Amino acid sequence: MTVSILRTADDWWVHTPTGAARIATPATTTGELLADRAAIHAAIGGGETVPVENLDLISPITVPCRVMAQMTNFASHVRDAGLDPKKIPLTFFRKSSGSISGPHDDVVRPAHVRFLDYEAEIGLVVGQETPVGSVITGETIADYIAGLVITNDISARDLQLPKTQFYESKSYPGFTPTGPTLVLFDDEDWNRFGELRLRLWVNGEIRQDMTVADMIYLPVEALQELTRFQHLSPGDLVLTGTPAGTALSAPPKPVEMIGNLLPTATKWRLFFKAQSRNPKYLKSGDVIEIAISTDDGKVDLGRQRTTVRDAR
Repeated sequence: MTVSILRTADDWWVHTPTGAARIATPATTTGELLADRAAIHAAIGGGETVPVENLDLISPITVPCRVMAQMTNFASHVRDAGLDPKKIPLTFFRKSSGSISGPHDDVVRPAHVRFLDYEAEIGLVVGQETPVGSVITGETIADYIAGLVITNDISARDLQLPKTQFYESKSYPGFTPTGPTLVLFDDEDWNRFGELRLRLWVNGEIRQDMTVADMIYLPVEALQELTRFQHLSPGDLVLTGTPAGTALSAPPKPVEMIGNLLPTATKWRLFFKAQSRNPKYLKSGDVIEIAISTDDGKVDLGRQRTTVRDAR
């Protein structure tokens, strides 16, 4: 049975059927909280609760931490990029943990960014020290991954594509809205991971709607590869990719072939000139909402709601 953790500026909470119960813990980081399971379970059976809507929620993932992400990990997104899902390698990139923000914080578009995009993703939250060489299997994943959280991998496409890099384009402050809940998983919950559906709306219009069944590399396989070279610590965050429906999409093949014959600067100038006619890129005032759950609602990561603002 899942347990939903909430965080405010001064306290940790557990979401119960009657409201939010304060967790009596000295933990100041996500990793420390995950080590204090006794306090979490005591809060579940505690008495006094407050309405969740009265809480000013912030990200349940504290910083600093490691933030890693899988690249092009949904078959629909790969096809939308004009690529073949069968030929996509398992690839990772890093984001700055300074990009993590709360589930209702504004997404601030830097003044030099024109093409701001959204990516609904499931974040895996590491639950214990995981040295390089750790062996993670379907039977042991719950020992290493404490739970899941909603993330939005905000991306500045006009920085990402011409520079062929990810770190800068995805690491500005507020470029990883996280939460509202950290949902702790046990062995039984992992059996339903494949049923999770990711949905994202912009101004009430559905843009992304896909289940985990569309993933190319599931968490066990991804973690097996990642821990070949990367040490993980409690509270670290691993993003698992996004489905089709982002603002960015590949140009038609003939246009792409012609573009590849042009000088690099000319190619990107023409590409972004065409992208400027795409109304799906985020602009000031846009409201982004993300919900991730099973269709029956038995496993529910909550609903994130953020608003885009231009930098002042």
